[in-house]
Amino acid sequence: MTENQPVDTATPMTTSIIDSVKGFLGHLLSSWTVRITLLAIFLLSVGIFAFFYQHWVAELGMKMWTKSSGAKPIECVLKDTNNDNYVSCSALLGEQVVPLECSASLFNLGCRVNYGAAAPNVKLLRPN
Repeated sequence: MTENQPVDTATPMTTSIIDSVKGFLGHLLSSWTVRITLLAIFLLSVGIFAFFYQHWVAELGMKMWTKSSGAKPIECVLKDTNNDNYVSCSALLGEQVVPLECSASLFNLGCRVNYGAAAPNVKLLRPN
């Protein structure tokens, strides 16, 4: 044996195991019911990912915001309802619930306080 010749490390036993696994998978995937089932599982997985994507990204942004502000995350809604690329979330800062709008995009990860949803500051008028 010379130094430049490659050494064959595969034994006949491992080669036969690999061939039998390939044969089993080939036989299994030749069935149309298995193919349809795998396609349905794949499409269902893609659909679930697409449905929950905005929620997962918004929760990630909310957890980052609450970690930096010292608040406790509460929850985010599932989808962006007004198509502004922000999902409504809430956090607990001290004893006050803070309404947040968290981005549904990975390119703009984070949250902003939604002052528009805050309760108005009502002042009592003195009668004259």
